[in-house]
Amino acid sequence: MPARTVAVASLSTFCLLSAALSAACSGATTSAGAEHPAGKPARPALTKAEAQQVLTSYADTANRAGRRFDGRALRTVETEPQLSMDDASLRLRRIIKRRPPKLQFTNTAFYIPRLRAYPHWFAVGAVAGRGKHMTRHAMLFTREKPGAPWLLAVDPYAADDTLSRVALDPNGFATPVQPETTKGLAVAPRKVPEAHAALLTSGPGASGASVLADGLQTTETYKALKRGEKTLAGRGVTLSSRFTTARYSVYALRTKDRGAVVWYVLKQHEAYSATKPGVLTVGGDLIGLAPAKVARTRMDTTVLVQYLAAVPPKGRASVTGIYRKAVTAHGS
Repeated sequence: MPARTVAVASLSTFCLLSAALSAACSGATTSAGAEHPAGKPARPALTKAEAQQVLTSYADTANRAGRRFDGRALRTVETEPQLSMDDASLRLRRIIKRRPPKLQFTNTAFYIPRLRAYPHWFAVGAVAGRGKHMTRHAMLFTREKPGAPWLLAVDPYAADDTLSRVALDPNGFATPVQPETTKGLAVAPRKVPEAHAALLTSGPGASGASVLADGLQTTETYKALKRGEKTLAGRGVTLSSRFTTARYSVYALRTKDRGAVVWYVLKQHEAYSATKPGVLTVGGDLIGLAPAKVARTRMDTTVLVQYLAAVPPKGRASVTGIYRKAVTAHGS
């Protein structure tokens, strides 16, 4: 009988992590925004009417890109890391000939911070789809300088309405939290991705990992990764998986309980190796990133993972949203 092959599809395929690692098919983090000091408040980044126009324009362009499987069209409405992730998704869909569902947002809520300096940014909570196909978005748009376009930077899919916790002032605007802030928070927002990367790489006993609550995107994901490695080993494939912080900004908004909601990005490095040529093939989430038979005995992949977390004043931070996508694959 022919030898079995292992379709390398990013570890989520083997760990059955479609729910744990994705809601859809080492560097230092940087800061984004800060709470304004006492005195005259900063001006909002834009009006709610303008934010609605940004969202509408984004949906129209994304839908055109989806119909044509054209990732280049997204360059006018997206920036990194969202752009690379969505472009990879469209390449996969082009090969499997399955267009993405039409984006039509409902239940929209805008969370616009008062900011003194660029880049400017704002968040949008919205729902797309219905029933079991419903997706809850936690979108974050950025603008690098005056006159520059508003671009979608991250869009983790939330398990609950986390953004409803954001505090609004009497005029309906939000308050940004400086990522380095420790006063009044269980953990500084910029420390959350470092802790998360350590936990997913080395387990809940890793240094700093105790600031994160147990859950689907933390301890359960780590356990599933270990199970996946064991399963692959039984098929003659060795896998090493390492998470690091990514060189993208950390964003945070103050919540009603004086905590914060935080957006951040991790990078996952996966290395698959097999002793026998032909055991590895490209499949699943990696389709479109490399030819199916490019891997003989080794495959290296890079995965970007966006997260949304809630940091309380006391206790442990909980991870409530995720968007995961492999963006590169190289075989030998």
